[in-house]
Amino acid sequence: MKKVMFISDIHGSTTSLDQALKAYALEKPDKLVILGDILYHGPRNPLPEGYDPKAVILQLNPLRKAIIAVRGNCDAEVDQMVLDFNIQSAESRLWLDGIGFFMTHGHLYNNQPPHDIMGENIFIQGHTHVPMIQKTSQGIFHVNPGSITLPKEGHPKTYAIYESKKITVKTLEGDCYIEALIE
Repeated sequence: MKKVMFISDIHGSTTSLDQALKAYALEKPDKLVILGDILYHGPRNPLPEGYDPKAVILQLNPLRKAIIAVRGNCDAEVDQMVLDFNIQSAESRLWLDGIGFFMTHGHLYNNQPPHDIMGENIFIQGHTHVPMIQKTSQGIFHVNPGSITLPKEGHPKTYAIYESKKITVKTLEGDCYIEALIE
């Protein structure tokens, strides 16, 4: 595995997922990591454009072998009954190029990397709908790919790509938005 794409906060929007899957086809990553909030828009969010959770299921299930997913605060146990990939875990870990990734939605960590990260260099989360890459005082890269559906604080719809010790947050059109070399 050499390249990973991270998306978050689909919130049941086929319109946004269509755009993200076009980027996925162009990027050709080895894995697609979904950082939660897949089907439901949530009680605090407006109904997103193209809201159709059943269509989102049909778009994602064929990609099940490429997907790593974590549960978000808007994901329910019943969602697992219709998705062909696991969404039950609140966190997942991945090692690539000697770099450890701690992946989660973020709602359980209050936008802070947990203290028990064991050797991971990157804490990557969704939840806030705000893209960012920051290096913490502990030397951990805190990354948020933003939201493909409901971005906040005036940011565009974004996703992230990891490849060759570089992480890049891109707009759904594929333009670089933020990037960092992982040392």
